[in-house]
Amino acid sequence: MSERFDFTIHARDGKARSGTIRMQRGDIRTPAFMPVGTAATVKAMKPETVRKTGADIILGNTYHLMLRPGAERVAKLGGLHKFMNWHRPILTDSGGYQVMSLSDLRKLTEKGVEFRSHIDGSKHMLTPERSMEIQRLLGSDIVMAFDECPRADRPRDEIATSMEMSMRWAKRSRDGFDAGGDHAERAALFGIQQGALDEDLRKISAEKLTEVGFDGYAIGGLAVGEGQEAMFATLDFAPGQLPEDRPRYLMGVGKPDDLVGAVERGVDMFDCVLPSRSGRNGQAFTWNGPLNLRNARFAEDQEPLDSRCSCDTCGIYSRAYLHHLVKSQEILGAMLMTEHNIAFYQQLMQAVRDAIGDGRFATFADDFRCDYLGADT
Repeated sequence: MSERFDFTIHARDGKARSGTIRMQRGDIRTPAFMPVGTAATVKAMKPETVRKTGADIILGNTYHLMLRPGAERVAKLGGLHKFMNWHRPILTDSGGYQVMSLSDLRKLTEKGVEFRSHIDGSKHMLTPERSMEIQRLLGSDIVMAFDECPRADRPRDEIATSMEMSMRWAKRSRDGFDAGGDHAERAALFGIQQGALDEDLRKISAEKLTEVGFDGYAIGGLAVGEGQEAMFATLDFAPGQLPEDRPRYLMGVGKPDDLVGAVERGVDMFDCVLPSRSGRNGQAFTWNGPLNLRNARFAEDQEPLDSRCSCDTCGIYSRAYLHHLVKSQEILGAMLMTEHNIAFYQQLMQAVRDAIGDGRFATFADDFRCDYLGADT
């Protein structure tokens, strides 16, 4: 095993895989869900509480951290792990997605993206090389290559042009990462497949990324408004185009049933703001589907959020109390709801790993959808 990065597949069931990523800061059990810590915090949660839910790794956001407090400042303060008191692996996205979403605040060229900060209007230039430098300053364990993420509804020739540029940026990211000295000797670099919903474009993207060579491969350009049916249709072929012996990471996904469906199609890693954002807005995810705790029917409901959940929120507090906190806009409500949602996602991933290991994942997935969606799908 390499001390820097190693991925071992322990079990397979159909296309689904369970395994372990080993890194210097700890093991990551796959399939894995990474809570999103955009600005060096999973909103409404202490890092030690995030770990208690079962999370092995979290995600930090390059774009937001470069603007505030600044990558150089984080490095001066000892790196992101020390800064936020999270001492397990951290994956940082490249900043590309957030910059690309600022369509009226940025200018795209072959060199990179010039943009204005959404905070104070200051001008910045983000290139593959600068993205690698920022992630190195943060001390990221898994670094993401810099890419452009086009919408799936753009014309095919535009998607192809964007994909080709992202592949050139991937090579520049590889070179910039490798020039990172000690950081490159302990961190990993993931490439990002693009091509929207087009099988041929994604195949070309996968071939170019494989030629460059990465520790893992992300499936980018999904969960950007195309809908679950189109996403699953793309996942029917996209993971299989990527190297079999490397982790496959579906970026920005998603709802619990999205995760189960993606695992069925060979995906190993996920991240999404949904469980924390929904928790802050009064929605809880449960094994029997989502619950809106703003609903008056919970005002005198003394049951736990989810009788099958082992988190502290479900073990101590009633739906009636949570309803009161949510309706009163109390900070504690956001904290307890978020803790439950992150814990539920981790429990779901553990159940998925167990089912794959036992060779019963297809049955598990069908039963999960029946309970979660209320119908056998």
